[in-house]
Formats: sequence, C-alpha cells, structure tokens
Amino acid sequence: MSNVASPSTLQHAIPSYLPADNLGPWGIYLQQVDRVTPYLGSLARWVETLKRPKRALIVDVPIQMDDGRIAHFEGYRVQHNTSRGPGKGGVRFHQDVTLSEVMALSAWMSVKNAAVNVPYGGAKGGIRVDPRKLSSGELERLTRRYTSEIGIIIGPNKDIPAPDVNTNAQIMAWMMDTYSMNEGATATGVVTGKPIALGGSLGRREATGRGVFVVGSEAARNLGIDVKGARVVVQGFGNVGSVAAKLFHDAGAKVIAVQDHKGIVFNGSGLDVDALIKHVDHNGSVAGFAAETVSADDFWALDCEFLIPAALEGQITAKNAPHIKAKIVVEGANGPTTPEADDILRDRNILVCPDVIANAGGVTVSYFEWVQDFSSFFWTEDEINQRLVRIMQDAFRAIWQVAQDNKVTLRTAAFIIACTRILQARQERGLYP
Repeated sequence: MSNVASPSTLQHAIPSYLPADNLGPWGIYLQQVDRVTPYLGSLARWVETLKRPKRALIVDVPIQMDDGRIAHFEGYRVQHNTSRGPGKGGVRFHQDVTLSEVMALSAWMSVKNAAVNVPYGGAKGGIRVDPRKLSSGELERLTRRYTSEIGIIIGPNKDIPAPDVNTNAQIMAWMMDTYSMNEGATATGVVTGKPIALGGSLGRREATGRGVFVVGSEAARNLGIDVKGARVVVQGFGNVGSVAAKLFHDAGAKVIAVQDHKGIVFNGSGLDVDALIKHVDHNGSVAGFAAETVSADDFWALDCEFLIPAALEGQITAKNAPHIKAKIVVEGANGPTTPEADDILRDRNILVCPDVIANAGGVTVSYFEWVQDFSSFFWTEDEINQRLVRIMQDAFRAIWQVAQDNKVTLRTAAFIIACTRILQARQERGLYP
C-alpha cells in the first residue's frame, strides 16, 4: 500500500508552523472563517487561502543596551493576504506578543480592510518586549534595527506598517527614517501614523476612536436607542477608548465607568471625561481619579447601553458574557470577544459591532495618509473626518443589510462581505506561475 498522501490530504494539510490545537487568537480566526464558508458560494474553493498567511517573517533584533550589554529581542512581520493590494497593519511592542497572535491580527487586518473596502491586504508586526523597561535611546535602537530586519518585505507598495499597542508617531518616524536611509531616498509612504511634519495625516490619532463612535451611533439608530443620555462603559483608555469616550460624552451620553491596566473608576451619573483625560495624561492611568470604583467582575455587569472593549483581545469570555447588561457591544480592540462569548451575547440578543468594522477608522485614515503621501497633496481635518464618516457609515449599513438578509450576526455579515471581496480578487488574479 502506498504511503503517499492523496491530493486532497495535501491540499488541506495544516502547515507545521500553525497551531494545531486551534487555541488562541489564530484558532478564533479560523472558527470565524469556518462560520462564513457556507455563505461564499463558488468562492469557497479558495477558502484555504484565508487559512494560512502568505508570508511570516521571524527576526532576531539585537541591540546594545545603555549599560553596554547586547540584548536580543524576537520580532515578527506577517503578511496574511495581498490579493487586494499591499499589506497593511500595525506594529506592537509587548512582552507577550507571539507568532500565532501576529498571524491572527494580520488575518483580521485582511478582513477589516476588505470590510471597509480600502485597497489593502492584511499584515501585522510585533516585538516581544516591554517598552516601559527601555530608555528612549534603547527604544530607538530597537525600532531602527527591527525596521532594518523587516525591510526586505515592507515598502510603500508592498507592506505599510502603522502604530499599534505601545507604538506611536515617534516610532513611525524612526521606522520611516530607517527605511528611507536604507533605500537612499525619503519614502514617507512606507508607514502611516507619522508626525504631521513627516507626511502624517490630520485626524489620524483620533480616527479609530471616531470610527467606534460612528459605528456605535449607527447601531443605536437601528435599534431605536438615543445616544443622548445613553450610558457608556469603556475598557481601555488609550487613543481608542479615550477618544470614543470623549465623542460619546460630547454627543450627550454618560460615560459611567472606565477600566484600564491599573484601575476602574465609576460614577453612575457620568464621569467628567475631560478631567479624566487630563488625569490620565498626567498620571498614566485612571487610578486615583476622584470617583468611585467597582470590582472587575462588577465592571462587566454594569447596566449600560454601550460597552466598548478597547484594550486587548480575549476580554469578553464565556465567564463574563452571561453577566453583561449592555444593549450594544462596540469592539474598539482587536478580537476582544471569544467565539464562545459571541454565541452567548447573540443568544441574549446583545448586538455586537465587530472589530473588523468598529475599529476600522484607524486603517481608513491610514489609507487617507498613504494617498496624501503619494500625491503630496494634503486634506483638511474636516475633509478627512467627513470622508471617514461616509466610509464607515456605508460599510456598516452594507454589513447590517447582509446580516438582516441572511439572519446572521454582524460579525458573520462583515466576514461574508470581506471574504467575498478577498477571494473574488484572488480568483480573478489566478495563480502565478
């Protein structure tokens, strides 16, 4: 008997570098793809394309520390799919970053970019490091060395990094400069989220939080909920959470609770969001702000209209989902809800606005920045915000309609639209050679 595997076995074999147990972020992503496959029609023959990254680069990042030691850090850049355009996705600096996580985040970027119909594929990067333990000089050297190591696969027409967890405009400036020096010419379009002086876009810092607000407001309108007077609970108070909280507050909503990495603040009548933002800018955390507090368990069970998880992935789980009392969950973070929790919230008629649309404001304005860099013609902040709102509203309304037509969740509807666009592009391009 022959030991040679059949063609079908070879076709669907799990690559050795992928997690075989389907646990963690990559496993969550695969479950999401499996759920949408029955809705893809003839394009389902290409679905395996979505279940493995196009390219995954692991790099050693050695730098000299301030005390003279040579330290080595592990870095990644994953390009999940580039059928619709160059890779696009952030770079995170975090001590718990893994290849599996970065692969999942790159895949979600493929879906997110297709869901809002910007002409990008999906990519993501990261370094296993706690940046808070590095000096400014060490952080710069780490960033520049990492950029040089991944420089072989990034570029304005190949893969465009952006800020993510623990990275910011200064990190992007160092990345742009390093890439440009290596290329021998200034290439502002190699990254987005840059300082304005280096070709950055107005409105970029606030874009993800603004998108959360736009999507949340659209969802509320469809459910007959008035944003004015609505209660909002926010987990995470960085760029996304703080901007979303501020916009909801300015629209007349009451932000009653905020949680970050150091504490929880609560006021049933509504927190002073402007004062809280100033407190966090000065102290680095919501902890110590003049307000009440609640336990972590009670935080998730607060009565509210909007719950906005805007921190890390895997925050809403089978443990806390049964106790959530929000009418609408708007995912400001990437992958904050596990599939088990998703099912629980669906069965409890709690509307989940998924990350692939809810937090797509950032990549949408990154797209605007990239376009402006190529044209060397820059738009006003009002123009940027108006275009962002239009794209986010159009994308959400299309997803809502698909969800209604197919009687599926908004997440599945977003995946139906996005995966159809990705696989249609793949099919029309064909295979080369």
